[in-house]
Amino acid sequence: MPSDNQRAAPKRRPPRRDLILPQWAVLALFSAMLVFCVAIVIGNKPGLREAGILGALFVLATFPMALRASADSGAPSSRESFDRVSRAIERLGHEGGLSETAKRILHRKQERELLRVAIEQDIADGDYDAAMILVQELADRFGYRVDAEEFRARIERVRAQSRDAAVIQALTGLEELIRKRQWAEAHAEAARITRLFSDSHRVDRLRERVEEARARHKQDLERRFLLSAQRDEVEQAMALLKELDQYLTEAEAEPFREVARGVIGKARDNLGVRFKLAVQDRNWHDALDVGERIIGEFPNSRMAQEVREMIDMLRDRASKTAGVR
Repeated sequence: MPSDNQRAAPKRRPPRRDLILPQWAVLALFSAMLVFCVAIVIGNKPGLREAGILGALFVLATFPMALRASADSGAPSSRESFDRVSRAIERLGHEGGLSETAKRILHRKQERELLRVAIEQDIADGDYDAAMILVQELADRFGYRVDAEEFRARIERVRAQSRDAAVIQALTGLEELIRKRQWAEAHAEAARITRLFSDSHRVDRLRERVEEARARHKQDLERRFLLSAQRDEVEQAMALLKELDQYLTEAEAEPFREVARGVIGKARDNLGVRFKLAVQDRNWHDALDVGERIIGEFPNSRMAQEVREMIDMLRDRASKTAGVR
């Protein structure tokens, strides 16, 4: 008969073995779970979207553990793995339940660095207004007022340098128009520059400066015309008179009218003499060139009428002479 000690001894249970799924089953199971969670998120139903996101995170976090457990018999049991995953999910849920302010405090340093990088990029791109908005956020939201003031000073300095360079470039273009005596275009450009850079001291009285440059050029033309006429430099005087005619009103032209008549008369007479000498010398090319000038510059003169009567003959002989050459 068994002793009392033998009857009291408890029966030992065999060690419990956790169920370990094969790898293909783990892959299929977790794929199905992930598809289900994604479908919930895409469905965008109120109250289920966050659950779908958390479920997807859970699936992605536990999948490597389950796959390793199915491949390695020495790995921790599924219960231990589940406990570890549960603790990770608990931490994730804890952080997910934090307020936006608490999250901001946790990630304060990273957000500050991201903000600084964004400000630097806006400065490099020349988007100074956007940079100023981010600087204000750096001061008000994160409290880095010293950094914000340094950024403000830098932005204002770079903005001023960039704006001054743009003003100088625009003024260089305006000076080129003035140099070419394109006064209408210069006046329009001066008005445009004044509108764009009204806060720059470089554009003070810009339109008046264009008008003053035009007036100086006009006075220079008048003086050179009178000197050329006085010296009997007829060709030079005629060229200056044609240019001066674009600047003078009827009243302004009156003091020059008599001198202009004398210059025009001398120019006409000189061309007439040149024409007759060329015809006498049978220099048909020169005669044709001078004759066409007489018709073009003095169309109503008697000399122009004489040239018209001979012009066809001159062209014919000039062409024959060119053929002989």
